[in-house]
Amino acid sequence: MRLQRALVALAAAAVAVLGTTVPAQAATPAALDAVTLANTIALSNCSASLVRFPTSVSTDSAMMLTNGHCYEGGFIDDGVVIQNRASTRSGTLLNSAGNALGTVRANRVLYATMTGTDVTLYRLNTTFAALSSSYGATPLTISAAHPAAGTSIAIPSGYWREIWNCSIDGFVTALREDEWTWTDSIRYDADCDTIGGTSGSPIVSEATGQLIGINNTGNEDGDTCTLNNPCEVDASGNVTVLKGRSYGQETYWFTTCVSSTRTIDLTISGCLLTKP
Repeated sequence: MRLQRALVALAAAAVAVLGTTVPAQAATPAALDAVTLANTIALSNCSASLVRFPTSVSTDSAMMLTNGHCYEGGFIDDGVVIQNRASTRSGTLLNSAGNALGTVRANRVLYATMTGTDVTLYRLNTTFAALSSSYGATPLTISAAHPAAGTSIAIPSGYWREIWNCSIDGFVTALREDEWTWTDSIRYDADCDTIGGTSGSPIVSEATGQLIGINNTGNEDGDTCTLNNPCEVDASGNVTVLKGRSYGQETYWFTTCVSSTRTIDLTISGCLLTKP
């Protein structure tokens, strides 16, 4: 999981507090024009982003999305789902150049799990409208559609203040890492070299600018199904190991569980999020 080497980046974290921009990885001008570091969030050990449901309105409480394994309580045991739990998690909201705008604070974990997927969705203690007024912040909209193979994507990391430009190579029936298994995971192209600290970074479609996934892991050493070395398991149970490959989790699942009052309701018919 992509926080395992984050401690190596303490110098970068110190830079983040000071609000100094770390140069982005080289990418085509068109890609950088389409996706920037705006509305990404630097956490103490991971990346995150400011997000909204397709139906969210400006007066709703703002939301912050990161990985389940970035939850402040540590890795979440297999089979556990956390909902509506108080939180004091904070992060640094960034602008398009990667400079610090201010601190955002969560007051509640709306949903978190490492089973089936790897996400933590926080409610912040302010509204979308207030963040827009104070910082000009515009949340990423969570796409309601399943992503497509071949899609050009950008992965902007608030922790590193760097953007990875990649493409979706395909999807993995089951991605297994240590005790956890994730379903229908996104596999990036072979040249997409995300690193520790990029955990929780949004996966943004360069065509639409919408959030289509969340970066979460990669096979570092070529080991099979161990921590930091996920393996792919197909529908027949065959195991494949791709050393150096990185992966993400789909986020359209959230939109299948949003109620008419724009809250997460796991009882909605067709809801894909893991239930307790």
